[in-house]
Amino acid sequence: MNAPTEAPPLQQHQREAILAALRAVLPAECLLSEQEDTRPYECDGLTAYRQLPMAVALPQNEEQLIAVLKVCRQLQVPIVPRGAGTGLSGGAMPIADGIVISTAKMSRIVALDPLARTARVQPGVRNLAISEAAAPHGLYYAPDPSSQIACTIGGNVAENAGGVHCLKYGLTVHNVMRVRMVSIEGEVIELGGAALDAPGLDLLAVFIGSEGMLGVVTEVTVRLIPKPPVAKVIMASFDNVVSGGDAVAAVIAAGIIPAGLEMMDKTSARMVEPFVRAGYDIDAEAILLCESDGLQEEVEEEIGRMSEVLFRAGANAIAVSQNEAERMRFWSGRKNAFPAAGRISPDYYCMDGTIPRKRVAEVLVGIAEMEKTYGLRCANVFHAGDGNLHPLILFDANAPGEFNRAEQFGEAILALCVAVGGTITGEHGVGIEKIDSMCEQFEVSEIAAFIGVKRAFDGAFLLNPNKAIPTLDRCAAYGKRQARGGLFKFVKQVNA
Repeated sequence: MNAPTEAPPLQQHQREAILAALRAVLPAECLLSEQEDTRPYECDGLTAYRQLPMAVALPQNEEQLIAVLKVCRQLQVPIVPRGAGTGLSGGAMPIADGIVISTAKMSRIVALDPLARTARVQPGVRNLAISEAAAPHGLYYAPDPSSQIACTIGGNVAENAGGVHCLKYGLTVHNVMRVRMVSIEGEVIELGGAALDAPGLDLLAVFIGSEGMLGVVTEVTVRLIPKPPVAKVIMASFDNVVSGGDAVAAVIAAGIIPAGLEMMDKTSARMVEPFVRAGYDIDAEAILLCESDGLQEEVEEEIGRMSEVLFRAGANAIAVSQNEAERMRFWSGRKNAFPAAGRISPDYYCMDGTIPRKRVAEVLVGIAEMEKTYGLRCANVFHAGDGNLHPLILFDANAPGEFNRAEQFGEAILALCVAVGGTITGEHGVGIEKIDSMCEQFEVSEIAAFIGVKRAFDGAFLLNPNKAIPTLDRCAAYGKRQARGGLFKFVKQVNA
């Protein structure tokens, strides 16, 4: 079971017919087709790959969105759904003969129920705006990706976004109760519900993280939680990354689930500190940020327990935030790691993979060896508590060959993640960036199953085509290219 092949390029008269059909169902201000207007949509946060779309549709409501989808289905026009464009895997990169559907204009908080602790929001609502609206009721929305000031809930659903507090409070999938979406056929479908469970198959969990390949979100019901009265952060310093990595596993092994458990290496701390003034120990080879939240007594007891574990694991210094301002400074450094990379390198390539916690130290040592192999520096920042790595490969796009080496470096990191029992993504998604690495991780039968799910929702393969799920032919070609002593799985299985 394979996906359809790409269609031939459209002729000018075909493009004009498509634009005319879209103008018939959208207000003039909700359709962009001039190059200067579509240019801002040519890529997402993975700026190395760019493509101008034929047009950008910005529906203002569900009815307009349904009309656009029906036009595209009838005329066989590929669609790329887009949130705020903060994604880092190319999932929102347009298709030349397709349209982008941006949900930016659908940005209303429909209802907020402090008694039920839920909020119903449209997909264009910013992540942080939900917490800001819930704050007067002592509530907030827990998933907090680094881009939360800009990213939208629709995009969060598409990528199953996490954040620095996902260890204790979960990813998007753990905090969304219901999604209302529109299929490629223009049918409105509701997944999940207000109760703890919903009848039938758990399609909500299938849809969250599907990268815009199964439908377009029009409304999301999220779970709100009470804001803890007290929160404190430990900054622990280590004189080598191995001790820091081992300390991560030691904290969890001690039965402690911190609100956040993040790690940064020396390169990361040194690029962030002048940018944010977070108070980081820039002489440490690695630092851990460990947060405890809850009642005052709970926090004091947990901070004490974590400090003991960290010292036993090799920490040579520990600092505890003394007030809310200092706590926020500690976190601001971690959340600004990506933009801070621009201070020390013309370009950076942000990877995303997940590994078992007990293999953190091993993988960090492996990445250090790869720096020598590829001749590039790498700054490591990641959600250590759940093993979600974010290596920042530093390069200069103007230097011949450096971007290609950066891509190869990233591919090698993902292969290492799979080799130690991990996965090729934790929260950034697959998009176009990791589509070949899907062949590294999954068997032929598994890829075929993914294609089957896609076909069940979108038999025409018009929603975000050629993203996330590779064709079996592509995996066969990748296997031949990457074969290492005949051990690569796809060489044997595809050619059997």
